[in-house]
Amino acid sequence: MNDQYLALVQQFFAGALLCNSVPHLVAGLQGRKFPTPFSIPATIGYSSALTNVFWGVFNAVVGLLLISAAPLTVGLNAGCISALLGAIGTGIFIARHFGRVTAGGR
Repeated sequence: MNDQYLALVQQFFAGALLCNSVPHLVAGLQGRKFPTPFSIPATIGYSSALTNVFWGVFNAVVGLLLISAAPLTVGLNAGCISALLGAIGTGIFIARHFGRVTAGGR
């Protein structure tokens, strides 16, 4: 795979992971339970606030590591668009999925 395409994939996942870190960190820092992959059932049950803080920090660290491996130049360019697409895609999924979960609709 071309290095340029690998960088775009890294930037896409960096955006996705950084976006995913936000709701977990917010819930955890507020002391609220929120679904994580470690809950039972996974992503539907609720994990403790502390688990959410750790999961949010993990997502943020991995996202930042991906950004450092494939640096972004802010502006209208392929890398920034790739990261934004990762964040937007993850944001849409999170909003829909957790909206149903927190409303009790699973």
